Amino acid sequence: MLHAIVWASETVESNPNPLIPAMYDIVWSIVPFAIVLFMFWKVVLPNMQKTLDARAEKIEGGIAQAESAQKEAAEALEKYNALLAEARAEAADIKEKARAEGALILAELKDQASDAADAITAKAHQQIEAERLAAIQSLRSEVGQLALDLAGRVIGEQVKDAKSSSAIVDRFIADLEKNEKSK
Repeated sequence: MLHAIVWASETVESNPNPLIPAMYDIVWSIVPFAIVLFMFWKVVLPNMQKTLDARAEKIEGGIAQAESAQKEAAEALEKYNALLAEARAEAADIKEKARAEGALILAELKDQASDAADAITAKAHQQIEAERLAAIQSLRSEVGQLALDLAGRVIGEQVKDAKSSSAIVDRFIADLEKNEKSK
């Protein structure tokens, strides 16, 4: 049995571990790795860093441009709102002036209509008074003639004297008017 253990230990040393490479493999693997690492460190990384820096600058420039554009837009919006408020105030002033002018025109038209109505009313009163006086005059002459005719029938003679008959009729009508006013 002792012989079997020695034989197992000899076989173990002669068979290397497959997970651990041989020394020459390690050396020859380190050399290309160091060359690739050196090339990567000196060529690829600086180019990549330049590209990243340029990209960062472009992004920062874009952000600055966006901020300035946003400020300009805010200023333009503020100007627009100020102009809009000014236009609204001006429109309100114009509207108020138009209302006041409309009220003045309406008042003037009402005054003109009132004056016209007063003139028409005064003219109508004058015409009515003229017609009333004409009717009274006409009635006096007709009543006087009728009274003379009636007096002639009562007396049995015709009253021919125009002056005396006219004076009698006028006196009679004046007496009637006095009686009417006294009531």
